[in-house]
This record gives sequence, C-alpha cells and structure tokens, in this order.
Amino acid sequence: MTIASGPTTNTTAIRAADRAKQARTRRPFLLALEIGVPLLLLATWWFGSLDSTNPFFPPLRDILLEFQRLWVFDKFASDVLPSVGNFVAAYLIACAVGVTLGVLLGLVRPLFWILDPIVQFVRSIPAVALLPIFVATMGFGNEVRVFAIALAALFPVLISTIDGVRSTEPLLLETARVYRLSRWERLSAVLLPAASPQIFAGALVSLQVAFIVMITSEMMGAARGIGALTLLAQKTFDVRGMWAGILLLGILGYLANLLFTLVRRRVLAWYLGAQRAASAD
Repeated sequence: MTIASGPTTNTTAIRAADRAKQARTRRPFLLALEIGVPLLLLATWWFGSLDSTNPFFPPLRDILLEFQRLWVFDKFASDVLPSVGNFVAAYLIACAVGVTLGVLLGLVRPLFWILDPIVQFVRSIPAVALLPIFVATMGFGNEVRVFAIALAALFPVLISTIDGVRSTEPLLLETARVYRLSRWERLSAVLLPAASPQIFAGALVSLQVAFIVMITSEMMGAARGIGALTLLAQKTFDVRGMWAGILLLGILGYLANLLFTLVRRRVLAWYLGAQRAASAD
C-alpha cells in the first residue's frame, strides 16, 4: 500500500498543478470577456440608437445625459441614498434574524415542529401582496418599506440555515463533544462553518428578493426613491428619465451581486478550495 500511494499522490499533485495553471491562463481571458461583452453591448446600443427618432427608444447619449443629471447630481442624496440605505438595512436585518432563528429551529427539533407550519404559511404569502396592508396600518414611512423588504428576504436565508444546520454531519458534532468544546465553540467553530455554504446560497436568493421588493415598495405610494421616480417618469412619459432609472437599477443590482460574490469567496475560501481540490482528484 505504501509503494502504491506514492505515484498516486504525485499524479494527483501534478493534475492539481495543471488545473491551477490552466485556471491562471484562462483568468485574463475570462476577465476580458466579463468586461468586453458589456462594453460591446453598450457600443452597439450607442451607435445603433445614435440617430433614433423613436420616442420610446431615445439615443443612449441622451439617456446617459439624463442619468448624469438625475441620479448623479439632482436626486442622489434625496432618492438614491435612502433607497440603498433601506435595501442594505432590511437585508442585514433579514440575514441576522434568519440565521439566528434558523440555527435555533435547526437545533431544537420540538421548536421546529411547532413553528414550521407557521413559517411555511407565512413564506407562501408574497410580501408584495402584504404591502397595501402595511401601508394602510403603518403609513408610507421608510420603516414600513424596511419591514416589508426584511420580511420578504427573511425566508430564503431562514430555510437554508435550517437545512444547513440539520444536515451537518453527526460525526462533526460528536467529535466536538469528545473534545469537550463549549456550546458556543461548537456553534461558532463547527456548526456555522459546516452550514455556511447553504446559508450563503439562501442569502443570495434573499439578496435578489430584497432588491425586487425594495423597488416594488417604492412604486406603491412612495414619493421618494428610485422606484418611485422611475414609475413617475413612466406615467408622465418622461422616457429618458424612465430609461435612466432602469439603467441605475441594473447597475445597483450588478454591484450588489458583485459585492456578495466577493464576500462569499472570502468567507467560504476553505470550502471553495476543498471543491477545487476534490475536482482535481
């Protein structure tokens, strides 16, 4: 067995090194594609719409000028920052509550049996459908929008946390007990890291849900915010303002996903490395 393991280990190491070399070689090409394709689409849009006389599809040049005037100067502090602030605050609240409650329900099975029907019932109701009730009972303030966004974004991360905690390998927990780790040490060093891949998967879904509900909540009776101004531009036939709002929402959504991906890669570096090592075997 000792003689056979040497060549096998060397072969695995060589394959892993080859895969790493190929990944480094492909990285500049993939980065060029990631940057080049959007630039190519923008260039096509720019030159394709340069002489457009269609009132519903103005030239991209005019849309960018309106984007600069509206979102960079006039409405940045009064509308963009509050919208982004509501989105970030609601998302962080949803993740904090979802992970905390998910760990609790995942560990305490009687509590899970009691609350699971309620969780399944509430999660089946779209938060957007409850927005009129929230507005009628609590008004149009930012607190209502933050509450609605957080409620909608809560359930994906909550369900993923419960599944991640309940699917943790029993051997890991048993080993932690053998080494007499405290409850906090078992939670922070064993349970949460083991469940973190599934938690991040649910958090990504929550991010997308929170962004959608943020826009929708501002379109229902709000006087301020990106969604409210974009809807107002549509109703008043301000086509350039409408396109500028759509462009801003696309940029914000892209940046939110990019930031989430960077955080995920940093936190789950051990997990992603283990996946790459397993695929190299």
